[in-house]
Amino acid sequence: MKSNDNSCDCRIPFNIVSGGVTAPRGFRAAAVSAGVKNPKAERLDLALIASDSACVTEGVFTTNAVRAAPVRLSAQHLKAGSDVRAVIANSGNANACTGLQGIKDAKAMAKATAEALGIKTKQVIVGSTGIIGMTMPIERIVPKIGAVAAALSAKGSDDAARAIMTSDTKPKSFAIEVPMSSGTVKIGGIAKGAGMICPNMATMLCFITTDAKIGASELKKAVRHGVDHSFNCITIDGDTSTNDTVIVMANGQSDAPVIKRGTPDAELFRCALHKVMLALAKMIVSDGERVTKFVEIRVRHARTLADARRVAEAVAKSTLVKCSWHGSDPNWGRVIHAVGYSGARIREELVDIYFGGLQACKGGLVTKTPVAEMEKVVKQAQFTVTIDLNLGTADYTVYTSDLSEEYVDFNSSEYSAAVHAKRQKGMA
Repeated sequence: MKSNDNSCDCRIPFNIVSGGVTAPRGFRAAAVSAGVKNPKAERLDLALIASDSACVTEGVFTTNAVRAAPVRLSAQHLKAGSDVRAVIANSGNANACTGLQGIKDAKAMAKATAEALGIKTKQVIVGSTGIIGMTMPIERIVPKIGAVAAALSAKGSDDAARAIMTSDTKPKSFAIEVPMSSGTVKIGGIAKGAGMICPNMATMLCFITTDAKIGASELKKAVRHGVDHSFNCITIDGDTSTNDTVIVMANGQSDAPVIKRGTPDAELFRCALHKVMLALAKMIVSDGERVTKFVEIRVRHARTLADARRVAEAVAKSTLVKCSWHGSDPNWGRVIHAVGYSGARIREELVDIYFGGLQACKGGLVTKTPVAEMEKVVKQAQFTVTIDLNLGTADYTVYTSDLSEEYVDFNSSEYSAAVHAKRQKGMA
């Protein structure tokens, strides 16, 4: 079966562990307040993750044609084949659409971090998240980099996770220990994301570390598989940002042997990395801006995998469908209309739709399932919508949310509010 059901065939158990991005050996993290968005605020907004040794590193960035300065710089550093040692990341300002000055500011962050850690500038990845189109307050950030470097700790993951939050309501962290053929490896990560979430990729920063010994080509394969089956399978509002970044760093400090291509350990590592990414991806959807529902869209028996994905994403992104979910309305008509315009090959008379395990539509027609019973399903904070096209063997799953009045209110004046606040500070 051609499937993207976001699961792995691996049966070896994973142990969930504490520590987040510092769970793997040889990684430390810290965060400080740099007043990025508001110089008077004391919230953590500048995070640093560092490895005690050079890392094999892979990254995936936004597909948006408008790419923020830190994305451009970090992509260059990875392309140069640098042995990455650190990630410096801020919230409160995206450093996007800031021209040459934005590139200079991103370079300044990398340079200051390198100097503080005694490494090369190209060994530093830069990440930024926040408001687009505003110049970075680099004069407040660079002086704080020495302090965050001095605070690095094996217990600093939680602070780093909080420092990269923007509209998130809670930090996102996950780590596991994986038994290999000999020895164990750990994989841990932190992420941020709540709004502007859409596949290819979602609006997010995600930093993952591992102490596995793995080559660049094998790590690249595992990262691409993980991203395709996690972060590229979520959507909240259909918007893809300018700053999306996933970085995976492997420092090789575990006691397990080198992971070689085509071995059971390689398959196990790929499965484990995917598990970490999917856990973080689900946390992002669950913490979407003012969402009240977490919805899993399962498309089954499509003619091709591409058709299955088209249907899943069309339903997951439909404003009408998402409004129905917010109102706890099992409106299968809105679901099938999105199926129809998805661009996938379908036959209306074969489409079946389920809310939870209750069939709302059979062969394109309404069933006798009581509406009150289906309402009970969509009133839940988490539920599943299954769409069976009955045309083939391809499956695809997308994770999404409802759309609330509060989401509209929350996103109605971000830029104007920031500009007015900046002007008022200048007048003070």
